[in-house]
Amino acid sequence: MTVTATSVGESDQLQPQIAPASRAARLVRLVPALAAALSGVLLYVSFPPRTLWWLALPAFAVFGWVLRGRSWKAGLGLGYLFGLGFLLPLLVWTGVEVGPGPWLALVAIEALFVALVGAGVAAVSKLPGRPVWAAALWIAGEAARARAPFNGFPWGKIAFGQADGVFLPLAAVGGTPVLGFAVVLCGFGLHEVIRLTVEARRTRAVRRSAAAVALLSVALPVVGAVAARPLVTDKAENGTATVAVIQGNVPRAGLDFNAQRRAVLDYHARETERLAAEVKAGKVAQPDFVLWPENSSDIDPFANADARAVIDAAAKAIGAPISVGGVVERDGKLLNEQILWDPVKGPVDTYDKRQIQPFGEYLPLRSLVGAINENWTAMVRQDFSRGTEPGVFTMDGAKVGLVTCYEAAFDWAVRSEVTDGAQMISVPSNNATFDRSEMTYQQLAMSRVRAVEHSRTVTVPVTSGVSAIIMPDGTITQKTGMFVADSLVQKVPLRSTETPATRFGILPEIALVLVAAGGLGWAIGAGMRTRRAADV
Repeated sequence: MTVTATSVGESDQLQPQIAPASRAARLVRLVPALAAALSGVLLYVSFPPRTLWWLALPAFAVFGWVLRGRSWKAGLGLGYLFGLGFLLPLLVWTGVEVGPGPWLALVAIEALFVALVGAGVAAVSKLPGRPVWAAALWIAGEAARARAPFNGFPWGKIAFGQADGVFLPLAAVGGTPVLGFAVVLCGFGLHEVIRLTVEARRTRAVRRSAAAVALLSVALPVVGAVAARPLVTDKAENGTATVAVIQGNVPRAGLDFNAQRRAVLDYHARETERLAAEVKAGKVAQPDFVLWPENSSDIDPFANADARAVIDAAAKAIGAPISVGGVVERDGKLLNEQILWDPVKGPVDTYDKRQIQPFGEYLPLRSLVGAINENWTAMVRQDFSRGTEPGVFTMDGAKVGLVTCYEAAFDWAVRSEVTDGAQMISVPSNNATFDRSEMTYQQLAMSRVRAVEHSRTVTVPVTSGVSAIIMPDGTITQKTGMFVADSLVQKVPLRSTETPATRFGILPEIALVLVAAGGLGWAIGAGMRTRRAADV
């Protein structure tokens, strides 16, 4: 009886001590999950409109620490949390007008790709040279996101957060895959350097090969970026052109701006005519050609005489060809089209947008989406059709490549215009549906990266802002505010030299995907051998 009483008493005394310890242990187990999500948020903060590009490095360093030595299943979950932390705030603009449902659904799907990358990085974290395999896996994940589902969604590529960074010249070497790889490699390498430094202080025994790989992972991307600087130039090779970018503004932000289609057209014509008056007064240089944004004429000028007359009057007033963003219907197909409008001949050439936006310009799974929410199907009553050919307009002797809005996120869509002879690039866009969100700044950063990638001047005419003129070195020389009518006029360089990135095209991305596959195969093989040895 005495023993039993004593045991109970001791148990009562121990209970208050065990409970806090178990709670502390549970909190410790939550640290990796919390760190994964917060490092994803840190990566988001590195993106525009902020210029904190360098935060991508500690973000991936923490991600590397979280995943080191984990099982692939743990990596899957931690990767998903990292993806949510990054993409939830990055893509919040997708729900500005349609509510949180589509935004959350998009993020949930896109974060799955990051989850798979996390599983892969966890698997290769036990291999020699782990930063290389891990960085290649990240680029493989970006390659997959750029192609599926629904023809892909490359928004959030690491390269697009580096327009102000020291690594930007690498875009001219191998495009967004090489630029992104360098940043991620440096981040994972930073984790290795810190880990090995701590280990050396504790044990004073670190393998030289591991230390060399860690240091090179940090140093080589920086050295490579410095070495690539000569590829970045704004020197004219084919003369110059004086270009005018028109931002007419819209009556109001939101999805219903389309209800004011005639007003939008009139605004852009009015701003062009205002510019023509300044040119006539000698206040502004006469432009060689004029660039209007996407959706600047949602009234089909081929079918509506009044819209045709408005555009024709604007072209005659400015005395220069205009690239007009129109919505036209031809042969029963609805097209998002750029129309080359000559002041004398009228419409002489067209370019039909090839990479159209799912759930914005066409509705995949229409019956399923309609069953969930009829309002969403009402927003996209008729699907747009895809163009099939690159668009390069010859405007007063200059060859201008057209990349309409969403297309700027896709490597192939921009490169095809340059390989088709474009001496400069225009990215006509319509951001009015996203109000004053960060979307316009994220897209502007893409255009800056594209300028360096292909060594071309890039103009960004936008209905409601921010419109800009970007030099081939990625520098913004002029830009407008948001939701104002304005115009930008500038003499810009025309160039024809192809960068290594332009010439190589998809090859650097394929090479990095193969590196990722090799590392993953090695990790799987090593795991199988370890299990067999344990069974023996």
